[in-house]
Amino acid sequence: MSSTNIFVIGMDETNLDTLNNVPHAAEYRFHPLLDVEELQHGEIDVPMLIEKAEKELDAFDGSIDAIVGYWDFPVSTIVPILAGRRGLRATSLESVVKCEHKYWSRIEQRKVIDELPRFGLVNLEGEPQVPEGMRFPMWLKPVKSFSSELAFGVSNEQEFREAVAEIREGVSRVGRPFEYILDHVDLPEEIAEAGGQACLAEESLRGDQVAVEGYVHDGHVHVYGVLDSINYPQSSTFLRHQYPSALPEEVCSRLRDVSERVIAQIGMNNATFSIEFFHDPETGDVNLLEINPRHSQSHAEMFDFVDGVPNHHCMISLALGRDPQLPDGKGRFEVAAKWYYRRFEDGVVTRVPTKDEIERIEQEIPGVKIDIVPDQGVRLSDMPGQDSYSFELAHIFAGADSEQEMKRKYDRVTEALRFEFDEVAPGKE
Repeated sequence: MSSTNIFVIGMDETNLDTLNNVPHAAEYRFHPLLDVEELQHGEIDVPMLIEKAEKELDAFDGSIDAIVGYWDFPVSTIVPILAGRRGLRATSLESVVKCEHKYWSRIEQRKVIDELPRFGLVNLEGEPQVPEGMRFPMWLKPVKSFSSELAFGVSNEQEFREAVAEIREGVSRVGRPFEYILDHVDLPEEIAEAGGQACLAEESLRGDQVAVEGYVHDGHVHVYGVLDSINYPQSSTFLRHQYPSALPEEVCSRLRDVSERVIAQIGMNNATFSIEFFHDPETGDVNLLEINPRHSQSHAEMFDFVDGVPNHHCMISLALGRDPQLPDGKGRFEVAAKWYYRRFEDGVVTRVPTKDEIERIEQEIPGVKIDIVPDQGVRLSDMPGQDSYSFELAHIFAGADSEQEMKRKYDRVTEALRFEFDEVAPGKE
């Protein structure tokens, strides 16, 4: 029987291991299309990337059965462009942009839900003004960015102006390539005027962060998981994502309902999605933070640990025209998490754990997988995709039969990981 050829934009070694754990993996051949470095570093040349991908696909001697990707922009937008040109299944480019343009996304959300903060555009030209009717504290962010890059929490006018200055300086790295994508979509006048290098202000939300994952198959929206996102103490920075959520079922049911309504409004189809929320345990309020037009590759191991199937299975099944029909609770563990082991000061990495050290730790602590983020010799502040306050050293995936056992595993791992740094003042070598 011939293999099914699946091209994965930005395929990396970590996710290839997980892709090979999906059902029917023996029938699939996964082919890399473009590499992660050129997709994430520096200012992204989208036309060049599309042209390069087309040449690689044209040169392939065999059937091209699916084109998929699990990364943020530009991968999320390149997938529907390439798939559309070859008659393959993918959601529309417009639906992706409605999610990824933060201002357009808020406008669409407001049409069907009330669970969102006050928001408005900030003019990056001239003297910046707080949008009318909005109050501090608030968040400022580009309408398109990577992860939490150039996202600033501000509580007064001075912090507001300082954040706008930094966003103005760095917005073009992602915003300019994003405008190339906007040129391929029929935009409403308001979004066309804002463009891809605008700044969005949103009033700060309170509560605990929660993520909802799901997919759309033949127009029907399915939510298959609710996860808790837990921050470092006194910080807005993630410590871990944990599955399944510990929230009451009534809250999870409301999150599913809101998710289904906004995804239907966006018009996604035959695609995965991930939505971030805040839930305030004191008031019971739920507010939508952000819609991602893709599942989270960060969650793949967690679903594998708990449900027995990584969420990549949904992406692949939909691209091949199948309903994923994920199992529930068929995995090895009751609970799982992705931990973000971070450093909250800059520095140059002079030592990272060796491959042998990582393998030894994973063997000694069952149900653990470790990915080291920085390379030796790298200044932490030069790494792409970091937030404004901290730097990732390692991603630690852990599965266990209780939350307490999982926390103990994480502590054992971090105690065993050996990093070394040169303390370097910002801007100095």
